[in-house]
Order: sequence, then C-alpha cells, then structure tokens
Amino acid sequence: MTPSVFAQPGSGARFDWGLGGAAELGRVCAVLVVVDVLSFTTSVDVAVARGMRVHPFPWGEQAAEYARRIGAAVATGRRRVTERQPWSLSPAVLRAAPAVPDLVLPSPNGSAICAAAGATGVPVVAGCLRNARAVAAWLLAEGYGTVDAPIGVVAAGERWPDRTLRPSVEDLLGAAAVLDALSGVPGGLSVEAAVALAAYAAIPDVSSAVRGCASGRELIEAGFPEDVEMAVARNASEGVPVLRNGTFTRAF
Repeated sequence: MTPSVFAQPGSGARFDWGLGGAAELGRVCAVLVVVDVLSFTTSVDVAVARGMRVHPFPWGEQAAEYARRIGAAVATGRRRVTERQPWSLSPAVLRAAPAVPDLVLPSPNGSAICAAAGATGVPVVAGCLRNARAVAAWLLAEGYGTVDAPIGVVAAGERWPDRTLRPSVEDLLGAAAVLDALSGVPGGLSVEAAVALAAYAAIPDVSSAVRGCASGRELIEAGFPEDVEMAVARNASEGVPVLRNGTFTRAF
C-alpha cells in the first residue's frame, strides 16, 4: 500500500503537531518523540531523573482513581499542591517533592498524546529543551533515523477553549531542538521537519522566545516563573525517558 503523503514518506526524521499528527506518524515511524515543553515532557524528564516511573494519563478527573488502582502517587494542579499531595505538573515542584516509585502525571496535551501513542506499541520518547541533544544521541545510537526506521517528532501544542489545537512557540522550538541534533540522520529531514528547523535557526535566543511567548507569559504571570526557567535550561539533562509498557523510565 502506498504510504500517505501526510506521513512524510522517504525521510528519516519527520515533524507534525498534536494528537492527530502523532497518530499519522505513529502508523509509519519506528519511534516517536513527543515534545510538550510547558510542561509535561519537561516534568517527565525531571521526575525520571529522580528515579520515578511516570505514568502518562490523559484525563485529570480520573487520574486519582487510576493511581489508586496501580498503587501510585498522583500529580495534582499547580495551585492544589498540599503537604499530603506534593506533586504537580510543575517541574520545579517535582524537583523538590519527595521521590516516589510511581507517579501518575495527567495533562490534556503531552500526556494524552504519549498515552495514545504508547498504546499502539510504538516506542515513545519524552523530549524537551532540557534533553534535546541527549534524546537525539540515543535515537541515533539505537539506529533510528533511516528511511526504513524513521523518527517522528511531535510538538504537542496547546488547546483553545473549544479544545482545538493551538500550535505553540515553545513546542515548535523544543521539537526543532531535537531535529537540530538529528539534522544529519541518514534518511534526511522531511520538508516539514526542515521548515521547523529553519524557524529554530532564525531565533537568536530560544530561551527568551519561550519566556516571551504566550504560554511562557501565562505561566510567569500565574506565579510559576521557575517552571519556565527549568524548561528553557537547554541541554541541562542527559536523561532520555522512554515509554515502555505504559510507563516512562530511563532509556539506560
């Protein structure tokens, strides 16, 4: 069967947006990298680096019951953190909160995409600005990036009030940071990946762009500037969280 043009055939590294883009690339790619800079995949990187197993879960209202069933702690909303429930989607909070063996981390964007993609059996990697270089190095070492074993990089994006996709600056730049480190893949970049990379190359100060974009300003104005600062710490992490059997753990 001829592959869909929307799957960007004939390239070793490909790029798309959101749940739909992940579903399209997941049909044909050997591995997916999901990028949700503010804040799901940044938080996954922080939690996994502390030895926690992170369970992505798409529905916040059902997360507590799911956590009870599997014997895990559950993250709550940023403003609902308590002494008894000290975990949230905030990477700054997860850096300071007690480490637990298993943490359910719900979010409507990155977590939902990872959970859906992982259910298909395709390996899923949590990428962000903090670990872009490490993720790319691991993918290349594992032999991904050829036309026969392509990499799909998915920017999670945000949501408008009507639940439609809002493409976001921070996820475009985070995904492009991974693609930048993959620019020499044997199969080459798709046009979509190359355009994302061109946008990245045109930004002289990626960290300032994330601070100043709508999502960055939203978090800063809400009183969570430390989350943004952790998210823009480019290549500060050597961690590569990989989703296996529904759980993010260290790749090595």
